[in-house]
Amino acid sequence: MENKRRIFRINGKLPSLNEYINKCRANKFAGANFKQEIEQLICWYIKLAKIDKVEKTCFVKFIWHEKTRKRDCDNIASAKKFILDALQKCEIIKNDNQKYITGFSDVFIKDDKDFVEVELIEYENV
Repeated sequence: MENKRRIFRINGKLPSLNEYINKCRANKFAGANFKQEIEQLICWYIKLAKIDKVEKTCFVKFIWHEKTRKRDCDNIASAKKFILDALQKCEIIKNDNQKYITGFSDVFIKDDKDFVEVELIEYENV
């Protein structure tokens, strides 16, 4: 089975689920505006990486680099929602449903910088 690999990097710390929930609780528009701003930032990194569109089913690998170990892994990884929605908005993936995304993996690394590496592994015959 032949597969293609696509990798891009988002510099900085993406918001956690707790931060997003707090924005949603602030008022009825704050959460939507917050999500839209984050997705625009992610789209910028996607366009910068010049990755090709994924035409088939793919697996998504996230490598989360954080300066500290203060945030829970589930809160860090919740940012994959923003990333997948941005990939869809940038037309890199057709949809983030199970027809196009077979699964995810998350790896957490303590590093001297905050960033996330995203790898899309497209499968030709899945």
